[in-house]
Amino acid sequence: MQGQFEIGKLNYCAIVPTYNNHKTLRRVLDSVLLQTSKIIVVNDGSTDSTFEILSDYPQLTQVHFPKNCGKGKALREGFKKAVALGFDYAITIDSDGQHFAADIPNFIQAIEKEGDALLIGSRNMKQEGVPGKSSFGNTFSNFWFWFETGIKLTDTQSGFRLYPLNLIPKKYVTNKFEFEIEVIVRSAWKTIPVRNIPIQVLYDPSERVSHFRPFTDFTRISILNTVLVVIALLYIKPRDLIRRIQQKGIKKFFLENILESDDSNAKKALSIALGVFIGICPLWGFHTILVLFLAVLFKLNKSIAWGFSNVSIPPMIPLIVYLSLQIGGFVTGANPTLMPDRSFSLAYIQNNLTQYIIGSFILATLSAVIFGMTGYLLLTFFSTFRDKK
Repeated sequence: MQGQFEIGKLNYCAIVPTYNNHKTLRRVLDSVLLQTSKIIVVNDGSTDSTFEILSDYPQLTQVHFPKNCGKGKALREGFKKAVALGFDYAITIDSDGQHFAADIPNFIQAIEKEGDALLIGSRNMKQEGVPGKSSFGNTFSNFWFWFETGIKLTDTQSGFRLYPLNLIPKKYVTNKFEFEIEVIVRSAWKTIPVRNIPIQVLYDPSERVSHFRPFTDFTRISILNTVLVVIALLYIKPRDLIRRIQQKGIKKFFLENILESDDSNAKKALSIALGVFIGICPLWGFHTILVLFLAVLFKLNKSIAWGFSNVSIPPMIPLIVYLSLQIGGFVTGANPTLMPDRSFSLAYIQNNLTQYIIGSFILATLSAVIFGMTGYLLLTFFSTFRDKK
């Protein structure tokens, strides 16, 4: 059977990873063939009649694994084969029968109309028949994808996708179900647009076979998200912030992202207070990850919070430590001296750790209140002055 038509001028193929889906595989392949004859099937070590079914489709490009390696590995091999065959795009569609190949033209048209992107089919997770665990897992995944990239999607777990093969990362570290999370997060970090388009979905419990192992695979996904969150907070978000500052220049960045951002003056002031508090707290080495995590969690201005967390820059560290020791000594009754003497050293701090920690948290709180209130007053003044002009 050959494709009845090829859509548009996009140089694409369809990749169908399959593992023990003999009940639905033939129907899926026949439906995809109605859209395109350029199909790569990756048999991920199936032990049912998959091999016999695929023998009826000699015109298709086929990759066979001797044993099951995981969906991520199957997709990665499919991508390699597609690139080797000269394709620019790959549409992946699951072989369990939940997707409708008739939606393939929607992916093609979206690329031709809106430009390159990684497109993810968005399923209606509220329709009848959708398993509760699938709906919960999707919501869970959507949240972490937003936290890691700042992009809000309605579906991050659908396997019906279009990948721009020449843009997505070339190397990966995952081989199982979590691969589909890794590839979209890392693509977004490369500034590749990641978008949803609506698709149809069918969950037929009499035919559909899911190989998702709730405990094992959810654990693997959770570990991956933990790693991605750490990378996002320690590297990606600071990198993006620095890039924005470099592109706009400090003056323009300050005006647009701080003074003229859509955030209210109260939210900006709270962002300042958060940054100063975290920057002074005795959490050396974790300031960036904490301030960005809390800014995202409380929906504050990340740029402002991160900027003011740098109050603990090297020239300021001795003063912050000294004031913390003095305040802590006063509170604990340690009779602090007014000026540091020769004992003001790392050893001195270690010997007075309780005094330092207590004092630093008090100093952080007081400074946060002072900077936050001052920032609010100044922002209000500048806003009023700008409005009058």
